[in-house]
Amino acid sequence: MRHSLTVSQNRFVRSALTTVLACSAFCLTACSKPKETKYDPGVTDTEIKIGQTMPYSGPASAYGTIGRSQAAYFKRLNEAGGINGRKINFISVDDAYSPPKAVEQVRKLVEEDQVLLVFQPLGTPSNTAIQKYLNTKKVPQLFVSTGATKWGDPTNYPWTIGFNPSYQLEAKTYAEHLLKKHPSSKCAVLYQNDDFGKDYLKGLKDTLGAKASMIVKEVSYEVTDATIDSQMATLQASGADVFFNIATPKFAAQAIRKAFDSGWKPVQYLSNVSASIGAVIAPAGMDKSVGVITTAYLKDPTDKQWDNDPAMKEYLAFLGKYYPEAKPIDGANLYGYVAAQTLEQVLRQCGDDLTRANVMKQAASLKDFAPGLLQPGIKINTSPSDFYLFDTLTLAKFNGTTYEPLAD
Repeated sequence: MRHSLTVSQNRFVRSALTTVLACSAFCLTACSKPKETKYDPGVTDTEIKIGQTMPYSGPASAYGTIGRSQAAYFKRLNEAGGINGRKINFISVDDAYSPPKAVEQVRKLVEEDQVLLVFQPLGTPSNTAIQKYLNTKKVPQLFVSTGATKWGDPTNYPWTIGFNPSYQLEAKTYAEHLLKKHPSSKCAVLYQNDDFGKDYLKGLKDTLGAKASMIVKEVSYEVTDATIDSQMATLQASGADVFFNIATPKFAAQAIRKAFDSGWKPVQYLSNVSASIGAVIAPAGMDKSVGVITTAYLKDPTDKQWDNDPAMKEYLAFLGKYYPEAKPIDGANLYGYVAAQTLEQVLRQCGDDLTRANVMKQAASLKDFAPGLLQPGIKINTSPSDFYLFDTLTLAKFNGTTYEPLAD
């Protein structure tokens, strides 16, 4: 039996077929449409341009190896294909640890080189000088290479995020150890006369609280000073039996050596920014540095317990191939490597939305990120209201060859 359709039924069929064909055409178009990309200055389909200032000269030039290790890291990354097919164009320039020079260089990076972000600019004074400018321009001041508390202020400076554990957290760690192990001691403090030193000193005093009177002498130095011999003589004369060495590498090494040579034998706490065996301990004298206590959140390449650690093996092989002139014992190189790994993670999380706003969003959305060179149990976590990457530190003591973790 044959079936025939009424006029109204024919109209319905034609309408339905038209709808189906339209939907099919839409689906085909949608499926073939290229993935949407969002770019800000410094990004193309093949490149991500990143800027940096680093003290390759001047009083903090020992830190220059950080920038060199990161340049080597990005070279390796580019050889492996980059990030989603985009190569890193890393522009790292010298600011000589001079705030005015840092301002000049950062302006060039942003306005002339058109970088997407400024990565790991080093030094509290220099970063303080560029912070307002970068926040006004809405350019990420990403993973600042200092531990000042001000780098974790998303309300007032939403475009600035630090990398190092905060100086106040580190100072708190030392002060708690002091109160537990040396509660009746007299303390002397050497500190750099800038935000770095003052932030650290505040952390000590805040944690000591009512026992801040344990600090019987505090003396500052300027980064332009040739030596700190006179400051060390003053601190020794105070009769202190505990010494807080809050200094950058050049002066930290001088202080360790001067204390030993003058016969002063206090318990010594050394700021983590100067804990490097290659940049500080060796120049001061390995034998003269025995007993120095510092904090740790990264594995130490001189520590024999990591000899068979896969992450350490990979790192040392990387140095051998991409930065052979580097000193493996210099912890600053390992620090630079881990910071570069963290930036890579952020950029991968960005996907094809490589806008400055999304870079900051992803930097503030790190969840249990644990590069293999972090100390066991330490992970990186951030949130829109908490820009501090680390909230846990361990203590270690130098034994003449390497740092040994303190069980307490």
